[in-house]
Amino acid sequence: MGDVAVGARSGHDGEDHHGRPVDASTPADGAVTSGNENGTAPGSPDPAGPSGPFGPTDPGDRETGDAPPRPKKPRSFWKELPILIGIALVLALLIKTFLVQAFSIPSDSMQNTLQQGDRVLVDKLTPWFGSEPERGEVVVFHDPDNWLAGEPTPEPNALQTFLSWIGLMPSSEEKDLIKRVIGVGGDTVVCEGTGPVTVNGKALNEPYVYPGNTPCSVDDQGGQFSVKVPEGFIWVMGDHRQNSRDSRYNTADKHRGMVPVDEVVGRAIVKAWPINRWGTLPVPDTFDQPGLGDQSAAAAGPVLAPNALAVAGVVPVVLWRRRRIAPAETR
Repeated sequence: MGDVAVGARSGHDGEDHHGRPVDASTPADGAVTSGNENGTAPGSPDPAGPSGPFGPTDPGDRETGDAPPRPKKPRSFWKELPILIGIALVLALLIKTFLVQAFSIPSDSMQNTLQQGDRVLVDKLTPWFGSEPERGEVVVFHDPDNWLAGEPTPEPNALQTFLSWIGLMPSSEEKDLIKRVIGVGGDTVVCEGTGPVTVNGKALNEPYVYPGNTPCSVDDQGGQFSVKVPEGFIWVMGDHRQNSRDSRYNTADKHRGMVPVDEVVGRAIVKAWPINRWGTLPVPDTFDQPGLGDQSAAAAGPVLAPNALAVAGVVPVVLWRRRRIAPAETR
């Protein structure tokens, strides 16, 4: 408790203190007792040993009574390391789930914007607040209806599995694709001949298309089309137009080649790896041209999906055959 004071009473027992009798059993005001109330003569050692205000004290306490408390020894780094790793893993999982996730580019369908092996960071935060894909954005989305059928599935090693678990690499079990948004809900997208692609009657200037490719593919498998995108869906195409299996070539699926907005993971915002290819992925200026968002202008004209074009070609043949058969039956 501090220093142990040893002294005598301020007066003799039984004598008056300033004209007042002093009770032998009660110390005078301001007096400090020496602990000899047990009958021991003043000045003689107490058999029970010295005592402090709160009872007997050990002589060793005198030596350590004035010493400051020793600071606690800092925890060993090796004891703190598991805690730090645990916190880092929790933060990585939260970031992967709600903020940003890394994805690897597995093919050449987005050349030259993205090369095979590039790593991109995908914004997963804004969709939580109701943000939807916009024209010109590069987006990652889950396979809407078996677009990746027949594609080989890589077998990750232990390190890749761990990195995918904490969000530094995509999971090999996830079937994800990356393409550019060309049309959103309500848009009319048309490809005729070699192009250009038109959205709501406005031609797109697409400098990001792979050199040597035409904006539209001339083939009978889906390269020529005119579609109206339903609300809640997007129409996507790869920048390497003649080497991308995108909305054009999946019109026979249950969504007619459209990608549900609910299947979009997020927008690719940054090329993060390799370092020499680091850069952002902005929306091209062609998607900001005036009138591109005027969906009513394109809606006034006829809109035919690829299947509808085939039906339109068959109808005149059927009518011609009926006209030839009718006279034969009247004979």
